[in-house]
Amino acid sequence: MPKPLNPYLVLLLAVILPGGGHVAVGEARRGLVFALFVVLFSFLTYITTTPETSFLGRHAGGLFIWALSIPDAYRRARLRFAMAAN
Repeated sequence: MPKPLNPYLVLLLAVILPGGGHVAVGEARRGLVFALFVVLFSFLTYITTTPETSFLGRHAGGLFIWALSIPDAYRRARLRFAMAAN
């Protein structure tokens, strides 16, 4: 079994790309599901807002899911890292 990645590196990957941290931890399916929901909710908020709404407002749903995925990826990486240390 390969040595788990440093949780801070996983955190950085999760911040850079939705689902990227999960893929790095080895949970590709979970990462792809998060990425899918980021795109889906971004699209839903985009089509339900007015053109005068800011970029952040028009994509708030996707950004919210992305924000939820970041600590989840970090927590999973931290747990794997701690389990490997024992």
